[in-house]
Amino acid sequence: MSVLIYAQNDNGKFPKPVFELASYAFALATQTGGTVKALVTGEVSETEIQKLGQFGVSKVWVTDEPAGPAVDTRSFAILLASAVENSGTAFVLLADNAISRAVAPRLAVRLSAGYVAGASGLPLQLDPFTVRRPVFTGKASAWVEISTAVKVLIIARNTWQISENPVPCAIEAFTPAGSLSTVDFQIEKVVEQTGAIRLQDAEVVVSGGRGMRSADNWKVLEDLAAAMGAALSCSRPVADEGWRPHQEHVGQTGKVVAPNLYIACGISGAIQHIGGISSSRVIVAINKDPDAPIFQFARYGIIGDLFQVLPELTRAVRKLKSE
Repeated sequence: MSVLIYAQNDNGKFPKPVFELASYAFALATQTGGTVKALVTGEVSETEIQKLGQFGVSKVWVTDEPAGPAVDTRSFAILLASAVENSGTAFVLLADNAISRAVAPRLAVRLSAGYVAGASGLPLQLDPFTVRRPVFTGKASAWVEISTAVKVLIIARNTWQISENPVPCAIEAFTPAGSLSTVDFQIEKVVEQTGAIRLQDAEVVVSGGRGMRSADNWKVLEDLAAAMGAALSCSRPVADEGWRPHQEHVGQTGKVVAPNLYIACGISGAIQHIGGISSSRVIVAINKDPDAPIFQFARYGIIGDLFQVLPELTRAVRKLKSE
């Protein structure tokens, strides 16, 4: 049974979640005895597309049809459904982001397919198809069964290791069946870039909370972020107070991030904040309150005054990098 992924590009480049998605798809295809195909929209160079073959994608369909923030979800669902119907695909996989969560339900309805958002790990069994997904902001897991012929899955970020599985990769032009003229409006997406590293793509994120006391104290965080090559973020109270811009706010009502390393400094760990960072591979908490809820979610914790801890941590990072 073949697996189709949507390889969403960012300004002509594939971000890390696409390679996670391709690696997961290859593992699933190996389990089911199928192959991996990908749909690519917009302008992407052949060199960039060929990278997908390094991660197990044997066929890539490319189309000039736009998709993403500038196209409404109805048109995007038509495009993906057309690709599925042309390929006889049993599984459709999308990376976990706002676009996928808007499109996947519409796609599932068009295909009369079962749908799981935030799936993690390979299926427990194939018949019936049963996959795990986190619930209650990651506090528990649910096993979900899908009995339909076609299955639509959004794969949670940072739940599958990127692995190279080189295969010959054929590139073909794709023309969707039917018209995509259902677009009634367009949305211009403007991303305000305040640092060298975009928050959603960062491998390391250094984040500050109310424990930073004021906007004037942020330099200790900036120094650590610069030493580690990390992006900066904050909790919602910090943004509400005006200490940091709202585009740095991480949480259920802000940006959802999934870095390899998330360092929470002076953040208590409200469930709304945890909802935005729960897909991080490793969470490190620095807080002087030993009872702060953040320690329940962190893999490593430092109980101490962050204004003493952070400068020492920054010095240690710089020393390590200089060796």
